[in-house]
Amino acid sequence: MADIKTRDVVKGTIKTIDKAAIASERMKAAYAKTKDKAEQGYFSEEGSATEYAADKVSHATERVTAEGIHQFDKQGQKAVKTTEKNIVKAKDKLADFKQKRAAQAAERRAAQSVPEQYSPQLRHGSTNPVSAPDATKAPAQAVKQTGRQTQKTVKRIARSAEKTVKTTAKGSVKTAQKTVKTAQTTSKAAIKTAEQTAKATQAAAKASAKAAQRAAQAARAAAKATVAAVKAAVKATIAAVKAIIAGTKALIAAIAAGGWVAVVVIVVICLIGLLVGSVFGIFFSGEDSGSGMTMQTVVQEINTEYDNRLDGIKNSTAYDVLEMSGSRAVWKEVLAVYSVKTATDQDNPQEVATMDDGKKQLLTEIFWEMNEISTRTETKTETQITESDDGHGNIVQTETTVTQTYLYIAVSHKTAEEMADLYGFSEEQRQQLSELLAEENNSLWTQVLYGISVGDGEIVTVALSQVGNIGGQPYWSWYGFDGRVEWCACFVSWCANECGYIDAGVIPKFAGCVNGVQWFKDRGQWQDNSYEPTAGQIIFFDWEGDGETDHVGIVEKCENGVVYTVEGNSGDTCRQKQYSVGSSVIYGYGIPAY
Repeated sequence: MADIKTRDVVKGTIKTIDKAAIASERMKAAYAKTKDKAEQGYFSEEGSATEYAADKVSHATERVTAEGIHQFDKQGQKAVKTTEKNIVKAKDKLADFKQKRAAQAAERRAAQSVPEQYSPQLRHGSTNPVSAPDATKAPAQAVKQTGRQTQKTVKRIARSAEKTVKTTAKGSVKTAQKTVKTAQTTSKAAIKTAEQTAKATQAAAKASAKAAQRAAQAARAAAKATVAAVKAAVKATIAAVKAIIAGTKALIAAIAAGGWVAVVVIVVICLIGLLVGSVFGIFFSGEDSGSGMTMQTVVQEINTEYDNRLDGIKNSTAYDVLEMSGSRAVWKEVLAVYSVKTATDQDNPQEVATMDDGKKQLLTEIFWEMNEISTRTETKTETQITESDDGHGNIVQTETTVTQTYLYIAVSHKTAEEMADLYGFSEEQRQQLSELLAEENNSLWTQVLYGISVGDGEIVTVALSQVGNIGGQPYWSWYGFDGRVEWCACFVSWCANECGYIDAGVIPKFAGCVNGVQWFKDRGQWQDNSYEPTAGQIIFFDWEGDGETDHVGIVEKCENGVVYTVEGNSGDTCRQKQYSVGSSVIYGYGIPAY
C-alpha cells in the first residue's frame, strides 16, 4: 500500500515538473513575441535617434524576460530537488519498516517452533517444574500477545510512513505549483512592461525623427547662410587684395630678406584695414564704435521721419476719403548707394564702418533723394445708394448725391541703378555697387539693418524690408482680391509665403484675423497677452476689448518688457510699432512651429 502511494507522489511531482516545463516554453514564446515587437519598433523609423531608441528597448526586453526565466528555472529546480530528497526519505522509511517487520516475523516463527510440552521456564533455563497443562498454555498466549503488539506496531509505523510521504509530497507539490504561478506572474508582468516600453519607444523614436528633421532643416539653413557669408568675405577680400597688388614687390623683397613672419602679420592687418576702409565696411556698421550710433538706430530714426511726414500730410489736409499707393526704396539699395558714394568720393572719401552725425546726414539726404512723396486732393460728386426698411418688410433703395474730398498720397522711389546714373558712378563704382547687392550678401544686410542673425526669424527680415510701403496693393492683390481690403492679415500671409512657411504648413494663409487666431488655437499653438513673445511669432490685437480680433502683425523682438512689431495696414502703411508686454490691446500670440 505504501509503495503505491509513493508512486502516486512521484507521478504528481512529474506532473508539476511538466507544468514547469510548459510554463518555461510559454515564457520563451512570450519573449520571442516581445522581441519581435521591439524589432518592429526598431525598423519603424530611420536615423540615428530611432536606432538608438529601438536598441535600448530590445536590450531592456531581453534583460527583463531572461531574468524572469532565470528565476523560474531556479525555483523549479529547487522544488524538484526537494521532491527528490523527500522521495528518498520515504523509501528509506519503507525499507526500515520492512526490515523491522521481517525481524518480528522471524521472532514469531522462532517462538512457534518451541515444543508445547516444555514450559516457558525450561525454555529460559529455569529448573522449577510446572504442570504440563500450564506449560502448554503459556507459550501460546505469549505468542498471541506478541503478535497483536507487533501488528499494532506495524500499523503505527505504516500510518506514520504514509503520513510522512503524504505531507512531504503535498509540500513538494504546493511548493512547485507556487513556484510555477510566481514565474507565470513574473513573466506576464515582464511581457507587459516590455510591450509598453516598446510602444513608448516607438513614439519616442518618431518624435526623435521629427526633431532630427527639424534640426537638419535648421542646419541646412545655417549652412546656406554660412556659404553666403563666406562668399561675400571672399569677394571682399579679393577686392582688397587688388588694392595692394602694387606693393607686392616690396613684400617679396622683405620675404627674401627673411622677415616673412612679420610680413604675413602685416598683410593680414592690412587686409582687414583695407576691407573695413572699403565699400564693404558697411557690413561692419551694425556695431557701436563709441558715438552712441549704429546703422540700426539711424535707419529707425529715418523710418520714423518718413512715417511722420505721411501722418503730417494726412493731419494737415481735410479729406473724406484717403487713398495711398506706391512703395519706398529698399534699405539694402539705399545703404549700398550710400556706401559706394561715401567711400569712393573723390573730394572727401570716408570709411562707412562707423556712424556719426555727419554720415547720418549724408545717409538721410540719399534716402530722400531716392524716395519721393506726392499728394493731391480731388473733390468728387457721387451718387450713393442706400437701402432701408419701409416698416412693412420691404427694402427701399434711396439715391443720394454726395460731394466728397479725396486725398491721394503716392510714394515713388528710384532704384540703385537710377541713383548710379544720377551720381555719375564710374564703371568701377558700378561694379562695387553690384557686388554689394549680390544675393549671397542678404544675410549680411539683415545683420546690419535689423541685428538678426541666421535662425532668428526669416519672416521678420522680410517684414522689415517692407516698412514704409503704403496702400497694401502688393499684398491684397497677391492674396487674390481685385480691390483694396483691410490688408494686415494679407501682409502677414504674404511675408510667410515669401519664406515658404505657407506651403510648409507653418503659418496659414488668412485674410481675416479671426480665422488666423482659430488656426493657431486648433493646433495648441496659442499664448495669451501675458506671454513674452520671440521674433517671428504672430501678434493679434483687440482694440475695443470685446473679445474679437481687429488687427495682426509680426513680432520683431521683445526686450525689457517691450514688444516690437512690424505691421501692415497701420494707417494704411507698413510700420514698426511697440507695446508693453501684457498691454490690454494685445489679444494674444500665434506660435508658429518653425
